[in-house]
Amino acid sequence: MSGEPVVTDEYRPRLLNESDPDDAALLELLRADPHVEFRDLRAALRAEFAALLAPPETMEGPESDRWVYYPWRASVVGLPGPEVFRAVRLDRNRNKLTRTEQKSLEKQTIGVIGQSVGHAIAHTLALEGICGRIRLADFDTVELSNLNRLPGTVFDIGVNKAVVSARRIAELDPYLPVEVFADGLTDANMDRFLEGMSVVVEVCDSLDIKLAVREAAKRRRMPLLMETSDRGLLDVERYDLEPDRPLFHGLMGDVTTAELRGLTTAEKSAYGVRIVDGSRLSASMAASLMEIGRTLNSWPQLGGDVQLGGATVAAAVRRIGLGRELPSGQTRVDLEDRLDALAEPTPPALVWPAEPIAEPVPDSDVATILTAAQRAPSGGNAQPWALRAEAGTITITLAPERTTLMDIGYRASALSVGAALYNARAAAAALGLLGESEVRADGVEPLTAVLRLGSGRDAALAADYPALLDRHTNRNFGDGAPLPAAVLDALGSAALGAGGRLRAITNPADLDAAAAVFAESDRVRYLTPDLHAEMFAELRWPGSDLRSGLDLRTLGLVAGDLGKLLVIRRPEVMARVRASDSGSALGQPTRVQLLSGSALVAVTFPAPEPESAELAAYAHAGAALQRVWIEAERHGVAVHPISPVFLFARHHDELKKVSPEFADTLTSLQGRLLDLLGVPADETVALVLRLSNAPDATHRSGRFPVPAIAPRG
Repeated sequence: MSGEPVVTDEYRPRLLNESDPDDAALLELLRADPHVEFRDLRAALRAEFAALLAPPETMEGPESDRWVYYPWRASVVGLPGPEVFRAVRLDRNRNKLTRTEQKSLEKQTIGVIGQSVGHAIAHTLALEGICGRIRLADFDTVELSNLNRLPGTVFDIGVNKAVVSARRIAELDPYLPVEVFADGLTDANMDRFLEGMSVVVEVCDSLDIKLAVREAAKRRRMPLLMETSDRGLLDVERYDLEPDRPLFHGLMGDVTTAELRGLTTAEKSAYGVRIVDGSRLSASMAASLMEIGRTLNSWPQLGGDVQLGGATVAAAVRRIGLGRELPSGQTRVDLEDRLDALAEPTPPALVWPAEPIAEPVPDSDVATILTAAQRAPSGGNAQPWALRAEAGTITITLAPERTTLMDIGYRASALSVGAALYNARAAAAALGLLGESEVRADGVEPLTAVLRLGSGRDAALAADYPALLDRHTNRNFGDGAPLPAAVLDALGSAALGAGGRLRAITNPADLDAAAAVFAESDRVRYLTPDLHAEMFAELRWPGSDLRSGLDLRTLGLVAGDLGKLLVIRRPEVMARVRASDSGSALGQPTRVQLLSGSALVAVTFPAPEPESAELAAYAHAGAALQRVWIEAERHGVAVHPISPVFLFARHHDELKKVSPEFADTLTSLQGRLLDLLGVPADETVALVLRLSNAPDATHRSGRFPVPAIAPRG
């Protein structure tokens, strides 16, 4: 082992196990050779593994470590075993590739024929770790003129191109099996090359081999890819899906292998133009074809175009390996065309009307009462009611068409109907028109609240009238300062006076635990497709009808939030997050917002028995909700209602309908929140409110106009 290292055609590193006597003996000889360099990277790479966030589980320990001998480099490197090595090397693939997808792709065997363009392709496949075995074929050796596009060095001149590719891959991942066919692809070795292959990539110069490999791929029902480094042309031939499809998409007609064998470069060009469509060649390539054999030795290729080919083929291999749609055909990834399309970016901006939408002024006592009812709170500002005034009666009917998945059993809508009734009664009391009221819920017709106008007054109720007109949601961040005990006592009294109870969380540790519950609920909401769609359907952007839904200006967005919103509203993005079982950051804004508050309170009411009475019970709880909200604002406290996905569920089966995938998670979250709030089994939560010391809200949600008043008959 002494003397200068000798360059050979070796391309596979030797994996040496110190526990194996033969390997240990070889390692001893290598250490004694002054020309062999040793580098031990095991500790450094294990430290990288330890620093990974959410590392994969592995049973691999130091016994799997290997010394890797690279004869062509006269070097030995100490590495951890393949699981740890690949976990670290491929960690930055996440979550463009999930771990499940990465494992699936590692089952593929990919063959690459031709190692000028093919070198970039094979290396990119190995770089991304999207195959478990690679076969390389090329009979040619590296020349200096290849080094404009083949990422080798002068030390590779005279070495077989496939060997150069294999060495580079081995230095990237010594555990990835690579086979080299240094004689190129022939009739004699074609079957051996294609045996067990998942995808074959053909990027060679020989037209007869191009045709022969397609014939073989067709017999084996194997997908074939070809990349042509001019205007990013990619060919996809899915013989696995279409075993009867014509070779070359039928562009070459009935030409035979014998006709294509032994052609000169100029003669090949005539056939090649038929494959690539001469009318769509770049001007520089089209002009060059006329000079081949005269002033040019061969067709020109640029290194950047070749590297682009590696990327496009890798993207196609990923699609095939993951079973995603990739039909047969041609496409161009034309960088020049894209550069011609350069344009100034338009930053996202929200341009709102200069003037707020004017709210109509009621022109009668009845219109005043209807307007007050219309100002009741509702989930997503859906206003899930229909108002009607006739013959001295105000009727508020639940509107089922305005429900959402989270409005389980119309319970949230019933709560809003009850709040609207409370508002109507307060306005009537202030006008001296208060009469009897009732809530009807027979299970057949929609829940209905009725206020009969009379001549009564109620000073306490009337005092709430101006306050309910000003009532609004305040999502601004608070200062975290605790609320005085007297304020919480006043809110508790307000709830109790309307037949409800107040359950509060004020302890910092409990607030932190509750914030974690709400954050995880938000994550579920984002990752459940129907809930995600409903969430963003509630939002109102500039140009939207602002009379319902949530005006974005009411959300308390801070710098950068709009950009995030534009990302997370995309369902395909959430699908990727769901596939990787991640997305904890989705709930972080809610968590931070909750922790800026002073307290979390739940307005509760006696659990309805029997269940047939539950909608009426929720409606009555709407009055308690309104009284608590108004009382909080009287004390200068900002109120922000928070509705976790599970809020209106009373049974696990109901959560299965809302979010089948996360029903168990939601049930667990509901139990944790009820424990934190101290809600007993005989009480039901109507709504949870975040209370805080916060700056005043600058905008409030709009409302639909009240209906016309029916004339008296």
